[in-house]
Amino acid sequence: MSEWNAMTYEGKDTILRVVKDQAGQMFALAEQPDAWEAPTACESWQVRDVIGHLVDTMEGYFKAFEIARSGATAEDAFGLLVMHEKAGAGGRSFRNLSQQEMMARVRADLDQMMGILEPLSEQDWTGLIVPHAYMGPVPAFIYAAGQLMDFGVHTWDIREGSGKAHALSADAADLLVPFMFIIWQYTIKPDADLTPFTIGISVTTGHNAGTWRVTVSQDGFSAEPGDVDDLPAVIEFDAGSMVLTAFGRANGGTVRGDRALADRFLNLFYRI
Repeated sequence: MSEWNAMTYEGKDTILRVVKDQAGQMFALAEQPDAWEAPTACESWQVRDVIGHLVDTMEGYFKAFEIARSGATAEDAFGLLVMHEKAGAGGRSFRNLSQQEMMARVRADLDQMMGILEPLSEQDWTGLIVPHAYMGPVPAFIYAAGQLMDFGVHTWDIREGSGKAHALSADAADLLVPFMFIIWQYTIKPDADLTPFTIGISVTTGHNAGTWRVTVSQDGFSAEPGDVDDLPAVIEFDAGSMVLTAFGRANGGTVRGDRALADRFLNLFYRI
């Protein structure tokens, strides 16, 4: 359904609603008195570093939109390979500030970010090209997806750090499914074996359930909706397990067919 495809303008209101919902859940967890220095699923990140990362990221987004609107020249993108290191350093750079200061700042930054995304026109949503620090020039809707990745996946990270059983939000997972193919496209290991092959990906649940034919070769990564019955291997995911697998938070999915080929696919990517 188009309202669940945030790559289209019809999905804009849905994704921004879910971003705000996920942010509210994160803030409720992070503002607890004993939460600030608690561990998360991100190695060496405490809850305060997740909030710092959100502040660092959103304030970078503000500058990116200023560049896009002014026509100025952006700096070269770093690439996703270094994102974990740079994002971690950025998040930890705010450790000298108090929980109260940072929670007020992240809430204000979210309001400002929504003030950028909500007024975007249909033409802007897909046609305004904004420089991304790690991915280079991307359409504006990628920034809404980035917000959902940050607030959705990092809320999962905070809950994971608590040691309690939990699960990813259905709305967040459903919206993120199409974007996981982009994550995979940009996170192939530099030394990966790119001998050509095609594998099937089946998402069995949610608003973006379907099957995709994924091809990897020296020409890159491509994913197209289509029948997968003729392929040597198919990996089935529910929406949440696909997102957590693509982000390297879990090893999920069900392999049908050639396990060696499926394992080759799953090990092509570095984790972010």
